[in-house]
Amino acid sequence: MNIATQNGKKLQLNKNMLSSYGTIVAGLGIIFAFSIMSPNSFATIDNMIGITRQIAFLVIIAVGATLVMSVKEFDLSIGAMASLGGVVSAKLAAAGVPVIICLIVPIMIGFIIGVINGAIITKFNVISFVTTLAMGTILGGVTFWLTGGSTVFENIPESFKYVGQTNLAMIPLLSIIMIFIVVIFWYIMSQMSLGRRFYAIGGNERASQVSGINIKYYKTISFALCGMLAAFTGALLASRLGSAHPTGGDGFFLNAYAAVFLGMTVVRSGIPNIIGTLYGAAILGVLANGLTIIEVPSYMQDIITGAIIIIALIVQKLGRDS
Repeated sequence: MNIATQNGKKLQLNKNMLSSYGTIVAGLGIIFAFSIMSPNSFATIDNMIGITRQIAFLVIIAVGATLVMSVKEFDLSIGAMASLGGVVSAKLAAAGVPVIICLIVPIMIGFIIGVINGAIITKFNVISFVTTLAMGTILGGVTFWLTGGSTVFENIPESFKYVGQTNLAMIPLLSIIMIFIVVIFWYIMSQMSLGRRFYAIGGNERASQVSGINIKYYKTISFALCGMLAAFTGALLASRLGSAHPTGGDGFFLNAYAAVFLGMTVVRSGIPNIIGTLYGAAILGVLANGLTIIEVPSYMQDIITGAIIIIALIVQKLGRDS
């Protein structure tokens, strides 16, 4: 075996290692670094539990983004959808509507808007990127109309705050809801025909159509589920804060897709998946928590998050080319 062949194999092995374990090692490195820098604040059980509650919103909305990306589409309206869900739930709560209805109504609205997104994209064969961006703009306008541009906080009952602020046996209820949703959608995507059809469409849409899969139907379902989870995220956020701002969910958009892209470098390289998304969201949550503890300015978190997405894309590309 000549030297060139040996060097080629070593380079191939390094690429495989980077693709398979690079993100995991980076995540562990982040935890280790913050534990050294702030052991009394970061490396505590209470803080770890707190991080699970902080990432609950991101995980739930990112699971929805994962579903849409599994069929090779994007939903750029998820941030505006979350804002609308939060405002609707808070206004219903302030009007004295039972808590369960305050949570169900935003879910239904998100599902319906998701169906509309999917129907427009599949029926008219238009780009999901542009369509959902326009829908997000519409939803932003509707949210401002509902609130007059101000925060909804008056007359919010304690019963509405229960879901977002309660702990069960020291575990935040939000964390429990997050795990429940992750398990449900992991099962759907890995064990049920719905998930297999999503992945088939994302892998080869033309071949899926030839095999008899209803492309329009399943793409529309993915958008509907994504909208539902985004609106539910907004409702949970409103419950946690006891208020709802008309742009309260906008910050989730970038981080949600960052979590999905990070997840694509951890499990099933290059393929959106639920467990990977959970890990990606956890990395972002740990990073945000650690940077806050060591008093790094908030704008640096945006810079670092953007850099992480670029790095994740590079790692994913290396994995596909290896």
